[in-house]
Amino acid sequence: MPPTPTPQAPADTVPRSADGRITILLVEDHDMVAEAIRLALDRTDDLLVVGRSLSLRDALTDAARLRPAVVVLDRRLPDGDGIPAIAALKAAARGTRVLVLTGEGSPAVAAQVTEAGGAGLILKAGNLAELQNGVRLVAAGEPAFSKGLLGGALDRLTGRTTAPGAALTPRERETLLLLGDGLGSAEISRRLGVALNTTRNHVQRVLEKLGARSQLEAVVVARREGLLP
Repeated sequence: MPPTPTPQAPADTVPRSADGRITILLVEDHDMVAEAIRLALDRTDDLLVVGRSLSLRDALTDAARLRPAVVVLDRRLPDGDGIPAIAALKAAARGTRVLVLTGEGSPAVAAQVTEAGGAGLILKAGNLAELQNGVRLVAAGEPAFSKGLLGGALDRLTGRTTAPGAALTPRERETLLLLGDGLGSAEISRRLGVALNTTRNHVQRVLEKLGARSQLEAVVVARREGLLP
């Protein structure tokens, strides 16, 4: 009688550690923050940090090598915004779920995470227990969002609310990006190849559409709403 084949795990199932803990790849470039998060996760009985990446590029390699159950991904990394990299991380380690960490969150950012295939968004300002529980939730296939973000994200995704900045024209978005780089009206005019008065009009409309009273406030609002990296 031929031997009975050994059942194979589905391709999208990521195994836990040998002792049954949820394996985690931490993507965070700041040493002190990474160490605090690692200690908070490792001190539990069911969570285990198996690796740390300093950049998105390293994270893709490490995810493919380690195949963690969960990637805890800092949004702002030296080589870019983490949200657009979610799909690539999931492709690198099939079955891996991605939980994003951010210093500033909003329903708009939460909606971006969801649209990109992320499983959740946790604010760094929250307590470490929230992060621990978030990892457990996403490992179990559930969403994990800091308080107030999930409902707003669903509203954005279903069109029940209009995101700040949705009415910006392409040229106004260009203007906003340059404001985010710290440029003044004169330099923006030169970059865009338009008259200074035209640029001032663009800036004023950006402020009005974002509900901001100053260029600095417009940049703060835009970052909070995910309009700027």
